[in-house]
Amino acid sequence: MEGSESEAAFNSLNLNPQLFINDVLNIADDLVDDAFDHFRQQASTSLKIEGTDRAQDLSRGVDIIRKKVQSDLDKKLAVWEQYCLDYVFQVPEGFDPSKNDEPPVDASLCQNAIVDTGLDAQLDLLRNELTEVSKENAALNREIQALEGQSVYRDRCSALVNETLQQYDLNSYHENFQEMVKTASELRMKVGKLQTEKMEESKRRKIDWINNAQRDPSVTEIRRGFYSAKLEDLEAFIAHIKNI
Repeated sequence: MEGSESEAAFNSLNLNPQLFINDVLNIADDLVDDAFDHFRQQASTSLKIEGTDRAQDLSRGVDIIRKKVQSDLDKKLAVWEQYCLDYVFQVPEGFDPSKNDEPPVDASLCQNAIVDTGLDAQLDLLRNELTEVSKENAALNREIQALEGQSVYRDRCSALVNETLQQYDLNSYHENFQEMVKTASELRMKVGKLQTEKMEESKRRKIDWINNAQRDPSVTEIRRGFYSAKLEDLEAFIAHIKNI
């Protein structure tokens, strides 16, 4: 870049690209040094080896790592420096910073732009509209929060009602089941009692019939045996059995 048209252009503007590049390189070196110094201090504190032989070993290890990092960084920064000199700080051919092709600016236009009352009024109107919109937005947010609170309250009430109904249904089912069991047990006892009474009544009738001194003589003859019984005696016996 030395002796080139770009160097002359930057010199005419009191600018030196090489000084800028050198400052960047120095800052990068300082950052690397500070980073590894901080790393060494933190490692020494964490390992509790300050003032021991292990502290020297740690310093040697950190220096080896820093040299490796510094070497790689220097190579990349050298490429960056060359790129800046070849492309970033190169001006177009024929560029003359002393020439200014832009037309002069009318100061009255700037003054009018500064004191434009119409523009100020529009800005004030926009500010007022923005304030109103902010208020409406805040009101809508409050309404949304209120609706969300009501929704949560309704959900809680619905959950409590459903839980109560479920509990009621369970209790009702349990009560109905217990009532059915009780009714079935009572019915079973009554049926058993009726059967017992019927059997006892039948047994009692048979005993009464056997022990009845006033029973039909033909039946008495049948009781002694069916071999010599007559047909009318058998019919009388069957009729008597049916009446028991």
